[in-house]
Amino acid sequence: MVVKTDVCIVGGGPGGALLACLLAKRGISVILLERHSGVAREFRGEFLNEEGEDILKKHGLFESVEKRGLLRMDQIEYWNGGRLFKRIFPEMPAEHVGIHVPQNHLLTAILDEAKKLDTFQLMLNSPVTDLIQNEWGRFTGVKVRKDGLDMIVESPLIIGADGRFSTIRKKAGIKAVIKNHGYDLLWAKIPAPKGWQPSIKMALVDDSQVALFTQAGGSIQIGWNIEQGSFSRLRKQPFEPFIEKLLLAFPELIKSARENIRSWNDFILLDVHSSYCETWTKDGVALMGDAAHTMTPTGAFGLNCAMKDADLLAGLIQECIMQGDAEFHGLKIAEPKRKAEIERLQAIQVDKELSFASQFAAYV
Repeated sequence: MVVKTDVCIVGGGPGGALLACLLAKRGISVILLERHSGVAREFRGEFLNEEGEDILKKHGLFESVEKRGLLRMDQIEYWNGGRLFKRIFPEMPAEHVGIHVPQNHLLTAILDEAKKLDTFQLMLNSPVTDLIQNEWGRFTGVKVRKDGLDMIVESPLIIGADGRFSTIRKKAGIKAVIKNHGYDLLWAKIPAPKGWQPSIKMALVDDSQVALFTQAGGSIQIGWNIEQGSFSRLRKQPFEPFIEKLLLAFPELIKSARENIRSWNDFILLDVHSSYCETWTKDGVALMGDAAHTMTPTGAFGLNCAMKDADLLAGLIQECIMQGDAEFHGLKIAEPKRKAEIERLQAIQVDKELSFASQFAAYV
C-alpha cells in the first residue's frame, strides 16, 4: 500500500503534533506517524514556560488545553535540612514561574483541532522502519509498519520529530554530537500532601540536585540527579537509607513517599545527555525538537523548544511551497538563527547545572 502527502511527520509528541496541526490549517496535506497506540505517556516534558504558552495562545490552542487541566506554579523554593530558605516569585508581567500541562492534555487538544481538517491524517501504531531514496539520493518517503502490515508513505518532505534516539536522523545519516552531563535522573511520582502549594522545590542532597514539581491532578514529580551510570550500583544497596535522605530534605513528604516509593522499582531512570546536529536538513529530511537538539531536563526547555521549532517550521514550509521551492532550500537558509538560539539555551543549561550547589553555599 502506498499513500502520498505534502509533508510526512514522524513522531507524534507535542512538537510533531503541533507542526502537523499548523500545516493542516494552512491547507498543506500532512500525515503524522506515531509508533505508539495512543498519547498517554508518562515522564515526558510537561512544563510550559512563557514562550510555550505564547505559542499555544497564538494559535488558539491554549484555552482548549486549559479546559482539560493545567497548573500554574506560584514560586520556586530552595530548601535545606527540611527548611525553606529562599523563594523566587514571578517577575511582572509574568503570572507564574511555569505551567504543568499533562502531555495527554496537550496532545489531545492539539490533535482534536487537527482532526477537524481534511488535510490531516494521524496514523497510530505506525513505527517507521526505513527511509526511501530516489536515484539522485533524495529522500522521498518512509517505510512504515502499520498495525503489523507494511506500507509506504511518499512525501517530498519528511520531518523527523521522533525524539533524541531519532530513527529518521539515523536513517538519513545525520550525525549527532552527544554531550554527557555527568548525571542521570531518577523520576518518581507521588500524591501531593494535603495543603501542598503549587511550586517547584529544590534541595541539595549529597551534593546532587533534587527537584519537586507540583503537577495538575494533585501529584508531585520527583527528579533526583544521581552520578552518571551509578544506578546499577545503587540498586545493590539498601533502599531505605537512600529514601531517608529525601525525607530529611522535605519532611512534608514522609507519609506520601513512604506509601508510594517502597523500592528501587518505583523510580524510572533517565540517562541524561544533550546533543547537537551540525545540520537539521538533508535531501528532503528536516529534523526538529530532540531529534535535532536534545535538551537536558534542566530549565524544562525541551517541550518549549520543540513547539518553537513547530511554530517556525510551519511558516517556512508554507513559504517554500508557495514559492515553488520543491527541495525546501528555504529550511536550510533559515536554520542558523534557530541553531544559535539552541546553542544559547544549552549553554544556560550547563551553567545552571554547574552553579546549582552555589545556591546553597551559605546554608550547608
